[in-house]
Amino acid sequence: MSCSIPQRCARQLLREPFQRGSLPIFLAPAFSPRTQCFSTTSPAQSRVGGAPLSIPPEVSFKLIDLPATLSRTRGKDIPKVMAEIKGPKGEMSLSIPSFLTITPDETGQKATLSILDQEVPHQRAMWGTIRALLHNHILGVSEGHVCVLSMVGVGYRATIEDKASTVKATYPGQKFVSLKVGFSHPIELGIPEGVVASTPQPTRILLEGVDKRIVTQFAAEIREWRRPEPYKGKGIFVNGETIKLKAKKIK
Repeated sequence: MSCSIPQRCARQLLREPFQRGSLPIFLAPAFSPRTQCFSTTSPAQSRVGGAPLSIPPEVSFKLIDLPATLSRTRGKDIPKVMAEIKGPKGEMSLSIPSFLTITPDETGQKATLSILDQEVPHQRAMWGTIRALLHNHILGVSEGHVCVLSMVGVGYRATIEDKASTVKATYPGQKFVSLKVGFSHPIELGIPEGVVASTPQPTRILLEGVDKRIVTQFAAEIREWRRPEPYKGKGIFVNGETIKLKAKKIK
């Protein structure tokens, strides 16, 4: 079947878009091989990994060599060193990849991270990731991590209970967060080990812990029971979270 005249013209424009008179002026940028960036500054990669770590005086930062029998993992990289961080709030440890080197300062108040080859994307990615994890661990053992959950809704409230009827304790002395967020039954969640929960107000939950990942993960699990909705603004908000309200749907 023969194609129509507009289709043939379009094909000709796509084949030879830059011939004189074959393309309108306003369509020239769309067919131009050069792409123009929105930003006028030159692209630059993040330099988080190269930033030195600040170690408070009350924090102990040590590098421990791992035995060969304990350093074998399923991945390609085999960590040979483990960072041990101790502070007034607790202690944490992190395995360091073999391609990453940590150089403590002479005074012991700072540490610098470096990698073997900056041209390898995986090493550059883990460079900043390990530096961020170490910074979170240092901040956790010295000051601790905090998550504040605000409950917005009629009748929404939370309490900390020593026992639960729907959830079994996973470790001795575990406490539970009981939520009343509009369901016919209370929601009971076991507090992870290493996290301290309190309710300074019936509509506020305060989570404190050394490990930032565990604290924020538990806050996300609580938020999942009533995620903020954009029409009435109800839900569980984490750390000053805001939401843009939408207009009501009128049929």
